Amino acid sequence: MKRWLLAALGVFFMGLAQAAAWPSPPEVAGKAYLLIDLKANQVLASRDADKPVEPASLTKLMAAYVVFDALKNKRMALDQTLTISERAWRMQGSRMFIEPNWQVPVEDLIKGMIVQSGNDATVALAEGVAGTVEQFVELMNQQAKALGMVNTTYRNPEGMPAEGHTTTANDLATLATRLYRDFPEYVGYYAIQRYHYPGTPKANDMNRNLLLYRDPTVDGLKTGHTQAAGYCLVATAKRPVPGVPGEERRLLSVVLGASSALARANESQKLLNWGFAAFRVARLPKDGDALVKPQVWFGMADVAELGVPGGLWVAAPQGANGQLRTRLDYPKQLKAPLEAGATVGKVEVLWGDGDQVLTRGELKVIEAVPEAGLMKRLWHHLLLSLD
Repeated sequence: MKRWLLAALGVFFMGLAQAAAWPSPPEVAGKAYLLIDLKANQVLASRDADKPVEPASLTKLMAAYVVFDALKNKRMALDQTLTISERAWRMQGSRMFIEPNWQVPVEDLIKGMIVQSGNDATVALAEGVAGTVEQFVELMNQQAKALGMVNTTYRNPEGMPAEGHTTTANDLATLATRLYRDFPEYVGYYAIQRYHYPGTPKANDMNRNLLLYRDPTVDGLKTGHTQAAGYCLVATAKRPVPGVPGEERRLLSVVLGASSALARANESQKLLNWGFAAFRVARLPKDGDALVKPQVWFGMADVAELGVPGGLWVAAPQGANGQLRTRLDYPKQLKAPLEAGATVGKVEVLWGDGDQVLTRGELKVIEAVPEAGLMKRLWHHLLLSLD
């Protein structure tokens, strides 16, 4: 059963103009791009987001995911040392410059993989987690499948060119989103600007993500480059939500196939700034408030409070009041007992006169409704039989 709340969102965008066009994204020089508002879990703009591309060192995002999972599940420890193999030492491309038989702590190898984009550090971690690089790559592909990255296949952990080693902007965004959601205790490594391990060249200490030095709101995420892939960057920025103290909003951009390291930074900055300026976010409704209070049968209470715990965040164009609609879908007859937190339906926020869904969430019971006594239940049975 679907119900429309035509004015529900107007409360959250009061004072804005009554009409707004959907913002046109800036021109982005690259093979593909994607911009997502992680606060609202919405795609704000994209081009060729499902086009297969070589990920280059963006591969290390999945390598990091598998390593972080091993840390979280106590299969590895940050202070654990790993012996550097000859295979790791012989890796070409970007390196940490660690030597064979060195005993290097896992945390330093993680910094080497993330900050320096070290292929040697990545292979050392792969061997430490899975025993062999090949077994680690199997774990990467299994994890990609589990995350729903349907257009991604890994052939190695570091991102060197290999036949069939491909991904898409959409899959990279899925992976980056899950990194922040699943491992908030570890994603801080991506904001480190400089790092080098003792005994290695100090000149090799710079994070290749130029936005970390340019924009203080940027705190990640990873660069990549090969001749075939071009210059790539998955970037994140976090800024305060205007008018909502204590709330922050994170945007995630994916730019693939730019012409230079400077171009990938400029195009990513352009996307992020546009997203923050062209869209605003609001929470529907306030935390803990009900979206709807339908009748309940056989309950101690006559109505149930249904909503989205924590509120449903939506990103909409500036001045979008009057163009947002909320669609609720829940059973016509709700019957007690209803437990707090139980999912009874869904809510969707739509744009304009069509069926473009901006965001959706689960409609849950906010306050439990226990079953009523015998007499009330019998009375409700009678009323339903007459309906």
